[in-house]
Amino acid sequence: MNSPLDLLRARGVSRRDFMKLCAAVTAAMGLPAAMEPEVAKAVEAGIKKPAVIWLEGQDCAGCSESTIATLNPSAAEVVLDMLSLRYHETIMAGTGDVARKAFEDTVKEGKYVLVVEGSIPKENDKFCVIGGKPFRQHVEEAAKNAAVILAIGSCAAYGGIPGATPSKGVGVGEIVKDKPIINLPSCPVKPSRLIGTIVYYLTFKKAPELDNVGRPKAFYSNNIHENCPRRGQFESGHFLNDWNDPQQADWCLLLKGCKGPKTFADCGQVWWNDNVNYCINAGSPCAGCSQPEFYKEFSPLYKKQEMFSLPGVGQVNPDTVGKIVAGATAVGIAAHLGGSAVSGRLGNDHKSKEVSK
Repeated sequence: MNSPLDLLRARGVSRRDFMKLCAAVTAAMGLPAAMEPEVAKAVEAGIKKPAVIWLEGQDCAGCSESTIATLNPSAAEVVLDMLSLRYHETIMAGTGDVARKAFEDTVKEGKYVLVVEGSIPKENDKFCVIGGKPFRQHVEEAAKNAAVILAIGSCAAYGGIPGATPSKGVGVGEIVKDKPIINLPSCPVKPSRLIGTIVYYLTFKKAPELDNVGRPKAFYSNNIHENCPRRGQFESGHFLNDWNDPQQADWCLLLKGCKGPKTFADCGQVWWNDNVNYCINAGSPCAGCSQPEFYKEFSPLYKKQEMFSLPGVGQVNPDTVGKIVAGATAVGIAAHLGGSAVSGRLGNDHKSKEVSK
């Protein structure tokens, strides 16, 4: 019988590539390098187990596409094949009764990882019906025997864009109350967060440490504003208000709706698309897609916020924030603007008390 590593080699994944992946995941989860052998051992054992059921509700399939598009090596292929992906409506070959049987057999077997992508209608179940059954019932049925539930993407975590529609979509945590749920928000989910969380679970048989809105702290503890490449412009009081002015090309995007001061994620440390880029570095304001407020409370996305609360200054109109920040810099206040007070860390409150809606 082939060993787990023989199976990997058959897929074109060398031992070296496999260990590099395990090392990257270990680092991403904030674990010491000494844990790499344990992580590798757990992942190898996971090639045959556990099974995965992946459900899609009110979504665009963006999280699925994001996950299966990972590179160098294909982390999705390595990890998802290892986890025995039994049911995934978008990519599985089976259909109809064959697909349904795979779902039912896995539920009976139990102790699987349930991945949910997309929100669940709160207003009326008829907004999302799959195979003649409301999506809510699919989630409740699959959750019963799941070992752990991963709510991936903003929609499954907190409602996301469907939460601002007539369906009033909600996250998995609003429906399932008796199972451990790990939220992995962003639009779409970042593959490194999903893979890292699954590997952590395989290694320790438990969820990683979570913050107060159910996200792994390893991925969602960094404030976007604190690590922003335009931070210097913010502290100098330079705020972009004309997209066509070359002089303002790298100025702070706060007045264009940037939610960086309200957002916690590792986007600035681990870039998207195989570390090619991320929103702010590409010239786009942060949309705050990893926050519970996204999308309803953060829209319109590119409209400036009404007021800002700055430490030592108080409520500030965004039209005059540039002058105030520049002045604050002169007296040393700006050194704190991206720190604990602005980021909400005084109370570890990810619901963004530092900036009003």
